Amino acid sequence: MGRFALRSGLRWKVSLAIAAVSTLVAVVLSLVVHNAARVSMLDNSRTVMDERVKVAQRWYEQSRVLGFGAKLDDPKLPDQLKKEAWRGQRATYLEDSGAGTPEVWASVPLRNGKVLSVHTQFQDRFAVLKDLDRVLLIGSVAVVMGGIALGVLIGDQLSRRLRKAATAARKLAEGDSEVRVREAIGGRVRDETDDLARAVDGMAEALQQRLEAERRVTADIAHELRTPVTGLLTAAELLPPGRPTELVRDRAQAMRTLVEDVLEVARLDGFAERAELQEIAVAEFIARRVRAVHPDAVINVTRDAHVSTDPRRLERIMGNLLANAARHGKPPFEVTVEGRVLRVRDHGPGFPEELLKDGPSRFRTGSKDRAGTGHGLGLTIAAGQARVLGARLTFRNADPVLDGPDETDGTDEMDGTHGTDGECRGAVAVLWLPESAPTNTGSFPIIEVPD
Repeated sequence: MGRFALRSGLRWKVSLAIAAVSTLVAVVLSLVVHNAARVSMLDNSRTVMDERVKVAQRWYEQSRVLGFGAKLDDPKLPDQLKKEAWRGQRATYLEDSGAGTPEVWASVPLRNGKVLSVHTQFQDRFAVLKDLDRVLLIGSVAVVMGGIALGVLIGDQLSRRLRKAATAARKLAEGDSEVRVREAIGGRVRDETDDLARAVDGMAEALQQRLEAERRVTADIAHELRTPVTGLLTAAELLPPGRPTELVRDRAQAMRTLVEDVLEVARLDGFAERAELQEIAVAEFIARRVRAVHPDAVINVTRDAHVSTDPRRLERIMGNLLANAARHGKPPFEVTVEGRVLRVRDHGPGFPEELLKDGPSRFRTGSKDRAGTGHGLGLTIAAGQARVLGARLTFRNADPVLDGPDETDGTDEMDGTHGTDGECRGAVAVLWLPESAPTNTGSFPIIEVPD
């Protein structure tokens, strides 16, 4: 089973990061301001109470009058103040349970041995602290929301540039050599995105130059071989009948076919091929062409369709798929037409794992359980011609339970490749013809595969 991956946009990641930092900063600052304000209020309250007890002491000593709510030998006096009074010290004490408004005490010993004390809660003063907390909360929320908005703005700009770069890179991968990533992202901002775009453009240009050089060398070699190979075939026709003559003719014809295939691959690699479109009925066209090239193939038509495509290239694709099935697979060979979906299936050992993983590769003929004949160009040409048509060509191995005559799914089940006895039951090539034809600019529509 594949590992579950959660995909999220860059702008939301940036927004969440800024929001997290803003929240952390707002909380820390709010706690610091709250604690600083509380400590300042408590210190101020103790100072006020100390002044009150001194004034109350003078009043009592002068007129024997208790002011500011002062009491003598208050039984509720905290033990800490009793100890300080026993030492002859004036002192203050803060009784804070944390649940409500703290209670502040102040005491002073008198000459007659009694202890004068005052205490209060300063509820009006500490009510201001609640207002301060409310203001800090509102400010923190405002900071977080502003951070999120800033993150969305910054992340959206960066994400938009990266999306443009990705779109341009995909066009480059599809063969549009005129696209440049730096021009696609635009903008006046110079950042790491521009460095990435210039690096991708440089890499694309280097790869294009190298591929073009290789394509030209391949095409030149194949083109130069056409004349001597044609002469060899002509000379073989003049040889006297016999087994040696047949071998020479067969090998000369194989060499000529190889040269033509190499030239075709070179043309397809140049992305210069364009489809010549015609409206065709798929079922009739496929049935007629298949019977001509492979009379033994079984043709199943479940649904017909009319498409605009290049008949010559479509015939080339189907011919190569059937030739590959005949060369490497085993009968019966089945061709299924289901609207725009065409399937070619054999009942041989199936496609090799390398082809299922990496796709067709020239001059790679398969694995040990395949016949190993041919040059690996047939499927390469079929895939290239499908690209010119704007079609999609997929390869997989069949399971006898999943791939019956009424198979209707179009997914690439490359991992469900074995039957009940552990052996593959054939190779399946699926061609998806597009609803709309390739555009005049050479771009192709996206083939949507149903679930």
